[in-house]
Amino acid sequence: MKAIIKFSALLLAVFCVSVPLLSQNEKTVFQTGTYWRPQLNVDAQAAIVYGTHPLENCTFEERVASWRERGYTTYFMTGIAWGEYQEYFTGKWDGQRHDDEGQMRRNGEVIWHGKDVPYVVPTMNFLAYMKERQIKRAIDAGIDYIFLEEPEFWAFAGYSEAFKREWKAFYGFDWRPQDASAENLYLSNKLKYHLYYRALRECFTYAKEYGKSLGRTIYCFVPTHSLVNYSQWRIVSPEASLALMDCMDGYIAQVWTGTSREPNYYQGNYRERVFETAFLEYGSMHSMTAPTNRKVFFLTDPIEDRPRDWDDYIRNYRATYIAQMLYPRNNNYEIMPWPERIYEGLYQVSSRDETKIRIPRSFSTQMHIMINASNRMPCTENQLSGTKGIGVLMANTLMFQRNDQPVDGYDDPQLSNFYGLAMPFVKRGVPVELVQIENTAEKNTWKDVKVLLMTYSNMKPMDEDMNRNIAAWVKSGGCLVYVSRDTDPFQSVQEWWNQDGEKFNAPSEHLFDLLGMPRVAGEGLYTCGKGSVYVFRKDPKEFVMQPEGESALVDVVSGLYKDKTGGAPDFRNYFFLERGPYTIVSVMDESVSSETLRLNGFYIDLFDKELPVVREKVVSPGEQAFLYDLKKMEKKRSEPQILVSAGKVTEEKVTADKYSFTVKAPEETTNVMRILLTAKPERVVVDTNSDVSQSWDEESKTLFLSFENKADGVSVRIIR
Repeated sequence: MKAIIKFSALLLAVFCVSVPLLSQNEKTVFQTGTYWRPQLNVDAQAAIVYGTHPLENCTFEERVASWRERGYTTYFMTGIAWGEYQEYFTGKWDGQRHDDEGQMRRNGEVIWHGKDVPYVVPTMNFLAYMKERQIKRAIDAGIDYIFLEEPEFWAFAGYSEAFKREWKAFYGFDWRPQDASAENLYLSNKLKYHLYYRALRECFTYAKEYGKSLGRTIYCFVPTHSLVNYSQWRIVSPEASLALMDCMDGYIAQVWTGTSREPNYYQGNYRERVFETAFLEYGSMHSMTAPTNRKVFFLTDPIEDRPRDWDDYIRNYRATYIAQMLYPRNNNYEIMPWPERIYEGLYQVSSRDETKIRIPRSFSTQMHIMINASNRMPCTENQLSGTKGIGVLMANTLMFQRNDQPVDGYDDPQLSNFYGLAMPFVKRGVPVELVQIENTAEKNTWKDVKVLLMTYSNMKPMDEDMNRNIAAWVKSGGCLVYVSRDTDPFQSVQEWWNQDGEKFNAPSEHLFDLLGMPRVAGEGLYTCGKGSVYVFRKDPKEFVMQPEGESALVDVVSGLYKDKTGGAPDFRNYFFLERGPYTIVSVMDESVSSETLRLNGFYIDLFDKELPVVREKVVSPGEQAFLYDLKKMEKKRSEPQILVSAGKVTEEKVTADKYSFTVKAPEETTNVMRILLTAKPERVVVDTNSDVSQSWDEESKTLFLSFENKADGVSVRIIR
């Protein structure tokens, strides 16, 4: 057991290396399982081609070629926990069936992802198949970017024969059923974590070595849900530890309506909070990557996996889109997954109209405006509004205490022990800094944190150095708020704080001992070196599962923050950020105020397909706004320029009497544009068979144009 308990420390010691940021050339990508066609001519720089399986008599290589021929850089993605791998499970690959390698519930049911494809227990034999049939084939097709997505092991799985064999090999003793005790559950989920860490390390090491043998550099990425979502959905995955792996180059943060609509508790109310949850999800991915210098693409999806209606999709797409744009130092985006599903799928019109239709023109136009803005979105040193420096600690072990039913009486409804620390401040307009405990050895992790909120009610430190890092930060002047009863059954699992001569009953006792506090510290304030610790003897879920439950927490944090910085936190009901010419806003309900936010300026409203020029924008609680500030345009006002477009603009030419360009976008969609000119044009020529709508706004000196898109482009000539 001693060697096993030190597993996480070994990972950090072996793989804690710095990887430089990758090229920013491809800042927008999308993933697709099909081949190029005019209806899918998405405005992004790279197409991530999914899976090596044939499609409609079209081979993988032909699918890749179809996108390359249209000017896209091509990447490759496939699942590491599931995929079109029937040949492996049926025995076609190696002559043996592998029916026992699926993830299994305690009742003996295999957890299926599709026909003949279960969620996988990633054995070494399965990884050999992945290397040979998936990764090698993609590299041989000329692809240098490998994305292995969603390393997922269900927390309530762990009963298959393959898993039992892995347990014996890892722990050195026979498998134990995880539903029998909290310790068994913790050990089971820790093994699941290890198996997918090993899987990615094996596959990425192979990819890089095989690429090197061909004289090429291969880049390896993990598209993954956030730690917030996986913990809430009861899925175990390596998450933050991957950012310390030398053969892993970055992530896709898979955040979208489907993850962010998962309900949570606040002020005793259980409901969806899509914007706030998305903001925390992107924040958890940012916290994993920023200190370790990895690249991350923020994903959002105009629809989602579960069938909803178009009204629902667009409302929540706006909320998640705005949430990702509020992280000012990242401008890499996966603009959509599965364009074939978005443009060609049939979904209900609204909650009141069950008619199923393809994407409405108003929505596709809106979506293309947002995509084009993503392509142009700059990073900025501008800061998001709200009080800076309040952090919440997270750890991968959030996933270790999750199960489909309480074990030994432990229950954390909807991850309320996490939301109990974070949501009271997000709702007050505080851009909470999520701090990943695995990154606490990195100096950059701490640079903006003044007050850190933490609990060991729902997670545990995998290594004693994590406590040492926190203690060192406090002693150097940090303010720590520790919130936990320390009575959950996972406090006594066989781990480093109670093994090898250590005699601590809980990991917090070790932390407090390092800080010179009583091991079993009572509620109250303690001075520790240059810093301080306030202890709450409650579990954080108590702050959100009852009305006004958070008031004591907010008061204490506010006081500590004022003592530390000299100023009280500035609470408000909105977030506001300016990025280049873009103004990005979200106003929250359930906040310190129910007032609307009024923005006075000179804007183009990007959430209106008519692109109106407005002097005032009013944003109500529960709504977002996305504006182009006409006073902050990228070029000089004397130059003709396209300010907003629902299509990709190419071949721009400016002469003394003419401004011309070409616009490309998926067919069967409508383009809108707002173009800055020095004066109303004499004539506008659009090479299209469709109707053209145009209008001139004298105050802003902008021309509005609208016409039907073409994949090969529509030529526009503006005679000045």
